[in-house]
Amino acid sequence: MRISLIQFDIAFGNPGANYAAAQQLIHQAAADKPDCIILPELWTTGYDLQRLTEIADPDVRDTQLLMSGLAKQYGVNIVAGSIASRRSDGITNRMLVFDRQGSLVGDYSKLHLFRLMDEHLYLQPGEAKGLFTIDGTPCAGLICYDIRFPEWVRAHTALGAEVLFISAEWPLPRLSHWRALLISRAIENQCYVVACNRSGSDPSNVFAGHSLIIDPWGEIVCEAAEGSSILCGELDLKQVRQIRSQIPVFSDRRPELY
Repeated sequence: MRISLIQFDIAFGNPGANYAAAQQLIHQAAADKPDCIILPELWTTGYDLQRLTEIADPDVRDTQLLMSGLAKQYGVNIVAGSIASRRSDGITNRMLVFDRQGSLVGDYSKLHLFRLMDEHLYLQPGEAKGLFTIDGTPCAGLICYDIRFPEWVRAHTALGAEVLFISAEWPLPRLSHWRALLISRAIENQCYVVACNRSGSDPSNVFAGHSLIIDPWGEIVCEAAEGSSILCGELDLKQVRQIRSQIPVFSDRRPELY
């Protein structure tokens, strides 16, 4: 499976500019014929949380129309990052996944809200898992802060997920945590981790970039720097089954005791 990760500087509170940028970047990424393209967290608005009632996408209609069309146009799966989705019962941080025909095959709202960036004041938490399938491969979607909850990640891999797709706006001061947590999640779950972070800054934060792909041994397949870029890497999915057979973590679990 060939993956393209789109790491870019999100225009703060400007969905129009971000939709235009994403469309152009997906066009560029599609030229490398990837099987899947992934975008970062809250890429339509950035962390302009105080204005989300004005700028959040009503039930992700605009985002779904654009991403579905691009997936179908280029014949590529798209993990469309996450979007501020406005509904009558509140706003969620919502990840959408589209298959090569443009059909919606994954829909996950961020479960763990990050208090240090005031998410709990403006967003409603999700209540469902992020499982989906890409080209027959069982996958899961997670969003940023979720990676600090290993029990939540394991809830997906215990059900068969072989690839974790993670969209984030992870700040630069905690770059070492980003890398260490992602490597740990790959090793302990014997899966691929595909993590797409944003670059650049907003009025309150500088972001780390360093999108990366990690294999089931915890080895880094490829990694971006801090700036905007399109990162490409290959997943050898046979490795997941081989390693899970070699070190049978999932069959040796004792969940009745923990």
